[in-house]
Amino acid sequence: MSELTVTVLRLGLLLLLWIFVMSLAGVLRTDLYGTKVISRSGGGRRETRKERKARRAEEAPRRDPKIPNHLVITNGPLTGTHLPLREPGVLIGRNPECTLVLDDDFASGRHARIVRGDDGWYVEDLGSTNGTYLGQYRVGEAVPMETGQSIRIGRTVIELRN
Repeated sequence: MSELTVTVLRLGLLLLLWIFVMSLAGVLRTDLYGTKVISRSGGGRRETRKERKARRAEEAPRRDPKIPNHLVITNGPLTGTHLPLREPGVLIGRNPECTLVLDDDFASGRHARIVRGDDGWYVEDLGSTNGTYLGQYRVGEAVPMETGQSIRIGRTVIELRN
């Protein structure tokens, strides 16, 4: 082989080594500092209080007072967090694209989801490794939920409330 070929091969291997080292550093950074938080708010002008109140009045669906309308995390790293239940449902997991992003080592990327049914809310496990528990029972398919019931995902406990 010529000297030029050997030099090009050496530089190519050096480049591959640096790509490997940088990707390894990226994985370690993610493990040490957690997932990246993505802002979901629009970058346009800020709406006034009056506009916000009018928009909420238009968006607010007529709800049955017996049906829960928000989630509260009662135990785990995010204790005290409130999250409103929306018609499309709530996706729960460690993935940044989830509606409720858990910082729990025992949660999967897309762990579970809470969806709206004809007669209330349902919780469904999405094939997680450690399982989703409604009360003391492990959930597989969509199971109906009632106000005050707790969902356990790893060390995080979530409760449905009105």
